[in-house]
Amino acid sequence: MTSLHFETRGSGPALVLLHGWGLNLRVWNGFADRLAERRRIFAFDLPGHGHSRWDNEAATLDGIAQLVQETLTEAGALPEGPQAGDQRCSLLGWSLGGQIALRLAALAPERFDALVLIATTPRFVAGAGWPHGMRPDVLERFATQLATDYRRTVRDFLELQVRGSVAGTEVLHALESAVLNHGAARPEALEALLGVLASSDLRESLPRIEQPALVVAGQYDRVTPPGASRVLAETLPRGRFLEVRRAAHAPFLSHEAELAAETVRFLDEARDASRGIR
Repeated sequence: MTSLHFETRGSGPALVLLHGWGLNLRVWNGFADRLAERRRIFAFDLPGHGHSRWDNEAATLDGIAQLVQETLTEAGALPEGPQAGDQRCSLLGWSLGGQIALRLAALAPERFDALVLIATTPRFVAGAGWPHGMRPDVLERFATQLATDYRRTVRDFLELQVRGSVAGTEVLHALESAVLNHGAARPEALEALLGVLASSDLRESLPRIEQPALVVAGQYDRVTPPGASRVLAETLPRGRFLEVRRAAHAPFLSHEAELAAETVRFLDEARDASRGIR
């Protein structure tokens, strides 16, 4: 597999940013700038998104997680062996990126020390015992449209993400600008990763993820219901739930300053706790 494209800025403990389906690292711009005042940011393009090439081996959450780890190691952000010390990375994932962060935390707990999960669900599709997801027939129609007109499908998905947001027009513009200015996702990547969303179910692994986790939900999120994020926070052993009022699926855009401050505060607390500092 090939390395992923990423950009870095800031200084301090490493923080990895993982975006959602159909977007790219440019979606983080202002939010990342705020975080970079206290953290060294590694913002990734997921496989087949932005400037990252598509690789068929990345068509699973674990495949993407492996790529992220390999790229971070090559960049020197994940030292190996005795020199690693306490230089672990923190993870911040949005939507699909949040699911990737959960897999990274489960697969390599010695390398990742804290999680911030924005608009993240352990299972994207509703089913028996899980009412907190998208109806399967809705997702199937989405997949059918993707096969015939992927540009329209992405545009419709972006519009769905901002419904209910107090700053819907501005957030939609930011999402569209990221796609326009940094490159649209490849159709094969969109299809494969939509399949990942349709099939993933991480609920069984959650009780074994022991890193502190801040789970953030937008009050009016139409993509990832706040109920899903609340259950996620309750199931993670060290989960904390934060609902952002009047936000939708992208609260880091509609409530940039507020959420950046909460993120840094949480990561500082988690880091101090890991060192026994009160």
